[in-house]
Amino acid sequence: MTPHFPATMTPLGAINWIGCYTLFVKEVRRFQKVWLQTIAAPAITTLIFMAIFALAMGRNGREMDGVPFEQFLLPGLAMMTMIQNAFANTSSSLVISKVQGSIVDILMPPLSPWELTVAYVGGGVVRGLVCGAVVLAALAAVTPMPVAQPFMALAFALEACVMMAAVGVLTGVWADKFDQATVITNFVIMPLSFLSGTFYAVDHLPEAVRWLAHINPFYFMIDGFRGGFLGTDGATAWVQLGVLTLGNAALLWWSQHLFRIGYKLKS
Repeated sequence: MTPHFPATMTPLGAINWIGCYTLFVKEVRRFQKVWLQTIAAPAITTLIFMAIFALAMGRNGREMDGVPFEQFLLPGLAMMTMIQNAFANTSSSLVISKVQGSIVDILMPPLSPWELTVAYVGGGVVRGLVCGAVVLAALAAVTPMPVAQPFMALAFALEACVMMAAVGVLTGVWADKFDQATVITNFVIMPLSFLSGTFYAVDHLPEAVRWLAHINPFYFMIDGFRGGFLGTDGATAWVQLGVLTLGNAALLWWSQHLFRIGYKLKS
């Protein structure tokens, strides 16, 4: 039974709590029903990455930035999984609705642009966090992992999932078919996540190209999340969180703006 959330007047108007909550639950249940594809498959893929890199580079006590390579690698793999799945949940949901013609069922109910944005992004965040938790649990069972600053790690996980879920909304609104969404995944999301320090320390790159990594927002996500496990400079972490927060605010506003004007949704 859906709980009753009365509409509350705010400076932005009445909030349709029931509608927003219902759409959010729909997005969560959508990926839960196919958990083998949306949760188990990414976890298995990440475990394979861990096995390959641990066997190839983790032998003989190899270290990265003063910690065992397996411990350095684990947070990066978990964050990469969260990034990709938060994005996939929102982008695939919107593209499927547009291709099947069921997007009208989302646009006709009395849901404001912000309510649509919050519900879709919320579903993407939940999927990202669930996938990340499953990966961390599986990897921690074979590789002991310290957690120096758990709240900092959680903050970066939330910021990263919100950002990528919002990017997924923008992609889903823009894309008219699956091929277009796949282009963003293959030529933007995957390269940026692989080249952001997931498998290596960015400071070990040649100085001529190191600046490219430092302007990659995925680097902020992975470096901050890894710092929550291994310990990090507090000032640097807060700066990274600030940058991600500003980026999220801009992406969320942009997402609701596209819903508001009906870009490629109402035509």
